[in-house]
Amino acid sequence: MLEYINNKLNEFEDYIRYRKVAIIGLGISNIPLIEYFYDKKSRVTVFDSREKENLPKDIIEKVNRYQMETSFGKDYLSKLNGFDLILRSPSCLPTTPELKREEDRGAVVVTEIELLMQMCPCKIIGITGSEGKTTTTSLISAILKKANYKCFMGGNIGTPLFTKLSEITPNDIVVLELSSFQLMGMEISPDISIITNITPNHLNVHKDYEEYIEAKKNIFKYQNKDGIVILNYDNEITKKAAKEAKGKVIFFSGKEKIDNGYIVDQDYIKECNDGVRKLLIDVNDIYIKGKHNYENICCAIAATKSLVDEETQIKTIKEFPGVEHRLEFVREINKVKWYNDSASTSPTRLISALNSFNDIVLIAGGSDKNLDYTPIAKPILDKVKLLILLKSETSIKIYEAVKNEEELQNKKIDIHIVNNLKDAVEMANKYATENQNVLLSPASTSFGLFKDMYDRGRQFKELVNNL
Repeated sequence: MLEYINNKLNEFEDYIRYRKVAIIGLGISNIPLIEYFYDKKSRVTVFDSREKENLPKDIIEKVNRYQMETSFGKDYLSKLNGFDLILRSPSCLPTTPELKREEDRGAVVVTEIELLMQMCPCKIIGITGSEGKTTTTSLISAILKKANYKCFMGGNIGTPLFTKLSEITPNDIVVLELSSFQLMGMEISPDISIITNITPNHLNVHKDYEEYIEAKKNIFKYQNKDGIVILNYDNEITKKAAKEAKGKVIFFSGKEKIDNGYIVDQDYIKECNDGVRKLLIDVNDIYIKGKHNYENICCAIAATKSLVDEETQIKTIKEFPGVEHRLEFVREINKVKWYNDSASTSPTRLISALNSFNDIVLIAGGSDKNLDYTPIAKPILDKVKLLILLKSETSIKIYEAVKNEEELQNKKIDIHIVNNLKDAVEMANKYATENQNVLLSPASTSFGLFKDMYDRGRQFKELVNNL
């Protein structure tokens, strides 16, 4: 069997030799690029908005060892001029004035993900949405691996894949979780694309909601007639977006509205063909719970329909344990179940979590993304017996929203504001009663209180396991 040679990658590596390359942002997705471009003899300068002393020591040691130019701190982009190639981190948006200036001058401005997609020799499945990306991405990868595909998972999850390009062949499949920051400015789309939903998110970074929506739609806008896009029929934005698709559109619905596609019909996931509904899975036979997760399953089935037999799909779904920090069961203490939903970083995520349980002790609150917390008030009053708020930016917004709803409904629940997560866990343990569910679902980002949402979830699990 002949070894596959990626000619596009070889041409790119010839091009970047001795060229001036800027790597902006020393986050997870860009770290492997430092070594890669050093090995290819590019003239690299690294940029980061953090001060040098706030960057990980191992990164600084590598940069120093490779004798790379650096620009750190508040005005870190002031030295961004005269580059041939600029690799931006997702958090450095393409609308940044310094990037625009260099692009107008002639520099190529891309992300690691764009480079990967431009040179990838195999089929790409891309997943975006305000919620459900990680679970859907992980489940699709699990289904493909069960069907014996060599599957590479990356993007906003897993390993940065650009430096793995030399290992990828035309027979493999790449599965990418894509954020709005990664999609913004992108002019290439995956072969199979999914938008789980679109609701307000990251409005503290994007110029406005419209910019966020348009970024999300880039996941399918550059497909050709052979492309496939899987869209949420119940979300007005994604439903309307179908008109812009050039290829095949597959809808899914949690409200049993469609004649063709995939639906959640009470306790069953069904495939619809011209109004004929075929039962695929009883949701009582799977580990992950919640209607939003059943909709994620619909997406995964639709995305792998042309690649994997139905028996393998269903077997994998039934065995799938879920993803860490997403309605993750931690333990049961005195007939009280504890769940870690630290990935809940928006009000809509919290509402999905609340709809998955009854009789809840809720721990919420964190940093603000300029989102509206009014919609969570009614679900909290309907489902929550005790609300514990972490003292933070959003705790006041959540508190006021719930208090206003209490007046409207003439109903009250216990609300407490605590200083830290340890106090929240101890209070929940003290007051939770038999058959209740203690749920960490912050509806907020973690910045300022924790390193990130993963750190928040792991600290919660450690505190619960030490009770």
